[in-house]
Amino acid sequence: MTKMVKINSDKLSFAGFITACTILVFFCGFLVRDFKLFPYKYYAKAMQGYKKIRNQVSGKLPVHYQRLDKPFPEISNDIAQPYEGLNLVTKVTSNDNLTAEIIDSQGKVVHKWDINWFEMWPNPDHLPKNILPKEKPACQIHGAVVMENGDLVFNFDYFGLIRIDREGKVVWRLPYMTHHSLHRHDDGNLWVSGRRYHTESTPELPHLEPPIFEETLLEVSPEGKILREWSVPKILRNNGYSAFLYLTPFKDFALKLNQGGGKDRNDILHMNDVEPFPLTMEEGVFERGDVMLSLRNINSIVVFNADTGKIKTIITGDFIQHHDPDFIDGNTISVFDNNRNNSLNPDDAKSRIWLISLKDNTSKVFFEGSAEQPFYTLAMGKNQWLPNGNLLITESVSGRGFEINQQGDIVWQYVNYVDREQGIVGIVSEVQRLPIEYTKLFASEKESKKN
Repeated sequence: MTKMVKINSDKLSFAGFITACTILVFFCGFLVRDFKLFPYKYYAKAMQGYKKIRNQVSGKLPVHYQRLDKPFPEISNDIAQPYEGLNLVTKVTSNDNLTAEIIDSQGKVVHKWDINWFEMWPNPDHLPKNILPKEKPACQIHGAVVMENGDLVFNFDYFGLIRIDREGKVVWRLPYMTHHSLHRHDDGNLWVSGRRYHTESTPELPHLEPPIFEETLLEVSPEGKILREWSVPKILRNNGYSAFLYLTPFKDFALKLNQGGGKDRNDILHMNDVEPFPLTMEEGVFERGDVMLSLRNINSIVVFNADTGKIKTIITGDFIQHHDPDFIDGNTISVFDNNRNNSLNPDDAKSRIWLISLKDNTSKVFFEGSAEQPFYTLAMGKNQWLPNGNLLITESVSGRGFEINQQGDIVWQYVNYVDREQGIVGIVSEVQRLPIEYTKLFASEKESKKN
């Protein structure tokens, strides 16, 4: 009897040892993954390989890739008259890589930056540990500007603002949770969307439980220094619009912070664009000092004066889950309307571009998708008005940028194929036509590639 008890005791001790080792390995795995301890790089490669095999077996693509139902229509040479200039393209390429490219009108690459979050920002101490990316592509390049010397400034979306030179070397980093948009004002300063992370309740958002992300906007010098900062909830509260902070977004619109993280249920505004009124534009309803904010989750655009803090107007009603409003003149704006979930038949979904006049209090659709000219992106998207009146549109999720004339004819397009045979495209954050002077800036590289 005593012997039997001894044997059972030994078995229990062994089982306890195995259990303790299992728990220890389990928690060590968390530490390796979340704090990038040795052997994290081997773990990351293994996970990437596993996910790739899993997706190949299931036929499911990662969120940054999409399989087109059919190719985009070809452009007729009879109407192909794009506005001159090089293009900056920020995108996801094959193997989950991020790239910023400068291409000519034929799609030939003039200059290229390979973008790697893990190499360019090795110690992101400004970020909460729970949202740190675990694998490529880590995030999107969302908002980018080419400087007059050829440097590139861009957002690692929600992770920080960074400037790199033409060779890809880091010039400076701004450790702030910048995201979505980056606009270079006429005076040379940069305007960018941002957010602050709160682990405790904040007076501006008393109804939200921590952790809380507070939307902000920044004016930043070309040297990467914050010149001015505003809290968007505070702007709304100070102007008597607290009710805008209590509108609840649909659950499926909540922001997914990264590939491996959870959802941010406190994303009540989702600011996706900041743009000051141009100094060179003739004033009207809009004036110098005015700044336009795009608040996607409440389907609203706010224009306020940066010097006084007073809201001039709030525009809402025409668009759904919109992006990238732009000043057209002193009285008019355009809006990239994703028009998400507005169709009873998902196959008929179409995005559109609105023109809204505050002087006349009128609005009209300038361009929208159709069966002949498909145009729809459920997320992201940009529009850029060119000096000749053409409009350059970025259809992000479909991996395309295209230019239309005043009649709505497509005169130029770029498609980010990562597998042309399978019809698979990668997300394009933005296709941006660069000023004419940039053609000379990158001319030597273009000529060297020819030779």
